[in-house]
Amino acid sequence: MLNNVFFASIVCFFVTAVVQIGGTVFKKEKIAKTSWILTCVSTVVLTVYLVWRGVEAGRLPLANQFEFATAFAWGIAVMTIILHLKMQIDWLGAISMPAIFLMLSYAALLPRDITELMPALKSAWFGLHISSAVFSYAGFAIACFAGMRYLTNIGKGVREDDVAMKKLDYLMYRMIAFGFILLTVVILSGCIWAEQAWSAFWSWDPKETWALISWIIYAIYLHLRINKKHSGRKMAIVAVVSMICVIFTFIGVNQLLPGLHSYK
Repeated sequence: MLNNVFFASIVCFFVTAVVQIGGTVFKKEKIAKTSWILTCVSTVVLTVYLVWRGVEAGRLPLANQFEFATAFAWGIAVMTIILHLKMQIDWLGAISMPAIFLMLSYAALLPRDITELMPALKSAWFGLHISSAVFSYAGFAIACFAGMRYLTNIGKGVREDDVAMKKLDYLMYRMIAFGFILLTVVILSGCIWAEQAWSAFWSWDPKETWALISWIIYAIYLHLRINKKHSGRKMAIVAVVSMICVIFTFIGVNQLLPGLHSYK
């Protein structure tokens, strides 16, 4: 039954993605309203799945690659809803819903068995460290989507001094700042946790190293944005390309660079 709810969420997000894209292409108000309702329903279904899985496991559902991928997709969905409510960002769903569907499809290929936590993971830092990573990555993903939108608009001939373009640029900055703060929490809490679990704050484990690389890349973005006053097309490219490093940290390290943080 639990698996049925998971696959129902994939179907829901697929349908939502199709309707969202249709609403963007045909610009029909009824389609836009339908897509908003479907976004909320799909997110509720995924929330039910994660809560149910957490109850079944007796812990936060964040202990393996499948659970993190599912939570990552949920984080993007939640942030999409929040941004829609707070800032009336209607275009976001047309990018985030297909991305969520792809992330859940990736998760569906992974083992879904509920397993006991490894001894090293049984810590008070577990929830803070991994939940911060979920929303950090989701923030970076939204920034990437905004960058994609920005570059697409430039391709359509929209001027960079257009009000909508300035809002997109600022959204990228805010989402990256948000993700950067949480990634800092991830790294610092991970250092403390590592010292307790393995008697070393830092061991240059592949995932630690790539998390640090991601942190440095986004630190450079923020330095250029705040101190050098850079904005526009170049910053949009950085926001999009930087997400590749995040995805590699999440997926590539597990597959190619096994270490202490590798899990299936």
